[in-house]
Amino acid sequence: MRRKKPTRRGQQPSLEVEIAHLRDLDLKGLRTRWKGAFRGYPPDHLPRHLLAGILAYRMQAEAHGDLDAATIRLLKQIGSGGANIDAIRLTANHEQRRTSLKSGTILMREWNSQPHRVMVVDAGFAWNGKIYDSLSKIAFAITGTKWNGPRFFGLRDKSTAEVKS
Repeated sequence: MRRKKPTRRGQQPSLEVEIAHLRDLDLKGLRTRWKGAFRGYPPDHLPRHLLAGILAYRMQAEAHGDLDAATIRLLKQIGSGGANIDAIRLTANHEQRRTSLKSGTILMREWNSQPHRVMVVDAGFAWNGKIYDSLSKIAFAITGTKWNGPRFFGLRDKSTAEVKS
């Protein structure tokens, strides 16, 4: 991570104030800030909201550190063309969370101010005295709408098959 050299307090406004100030700048002001930050002219086709977003990202990266080299390489590979399947393969291989739920694990979710607790059991998932074979069915029972069950319970990017204990 690249870090910015620390400055004495009081010399510069806080990062939050600087980013908030970007929202008040017009297109000309944002282009001027871009020249100072990137030592060059911004692309003519970039609209105001993208200029502000990119500048805010750069300011945060300078203050807190940029992406690590592996992530930058991954993003460059995805952005360099490649089909969507290649992007899916690359991201799937890049630090994918591989969490398997063991029997006895309790998943908690609050929905409409009601807490819901689901226990992982050998036969599937137990909720309200019944055994379900998928979290999606429990999420449907709770909400009345179709949900990706693992996503509903905070287990992002997991399919039901991966959740088995």
